[in-house]
Amino acid sequence: MSTNVNSNIIKSTAKTLGNILVFLLPNKARKLSENRITLIHKNKANLNIIERLMRYALVQKLETIEDHKTVAAKNREFWVKNDAIELFKERENTFTTDFLPNCTFLFDLLKKELSNQPEQFNTLVEIGTGNGDTLNYLSSEFPEVNRFIGIDLSPDQININKIKYKENQKLEFIAADAVDWVKKHGQSNTIFVSSRGVLEYFLEQNLQNFLKDVSQLGKIYFVAIEPNASNHDFKTTKETQLYGNEPSFSHNYPFLFENAGFKLWHSSQNFFDQGGSARTFIGAKNF
Repeated sequence: MSTNVNSNIIKSTAKTLGNILVFLLPNKARKLSENRITLIHKNKANLNIIERLMRYALVQKLETIEDHKTVAAKNREFWVKNDAIELFKERENTFTTDFLPNCTFLFDLLKKELSNQPEQFNTLVEIGTGNGDTLNYLSSEFPEVNRFIGIDLSPDQININKIKYKENQKLEFIAADAVDWVKKHGQSNTIFVSSRGVLEYFLEQNLQNFLKDVSQLGKIYFVAIEPNASNHDFKTTKETQLYGNEPSFSHNYPFLFENAGFKLWHSSQNFFDQGGSARTFIGAKNF
């Protein structure tokens, strides 16, 4: 009880101080809040104490968005623009601090799955490849795969990746909408990957249609690592919920994958102490 009381006092004090600073420093406040998503995801390590307090207060003031189509449109607009590049730069360290220690177990399980298959899966496609760190890592972990394709909405980030990883001949980076790319270029015996927040930006019906399109390509493996609202009970709520201040979508991934014709060979969740968030790990195949 005392821990919760102390936490509430700290939050209340931070909000009060932040609001005072926002009032006293309107130009800095305006700059911090130029973009809603950038404000929410701003790396605290890059902010001083004054900016942190202001950011906290500004996030609390964000108006609630309830319309799912508006949410999807705003998020798509952000990831196409240069703002996304700045966010990718700020998140570079999370590959080491988060992905490697917390997410790679799922790819170890994928290796076991593939070892039991007589057919070779020649292509791995990462949807929402971002700065390409995950795709580069996977190219070393799965030497039997010939092509590693990273798709992202941001043309500028894709150009950065091509230069950054020009020595790795296995990697291909493509600026495209994954939905359109799959319809034109998707093929059987492919491994699809989404890592730590990609499918959360799809409207529910669009995601369901996309998974069905992927499933119809032929033999497919799909590995998804996606955030969820911690209060989203997959057993009782099939429908997608809005999640976070962005906001994005908390999808019922087990339901959507199975409804698209996939069988789950892994499904688990990690719950975080703060922020009401969880992370869902999905391993699926359609054969």
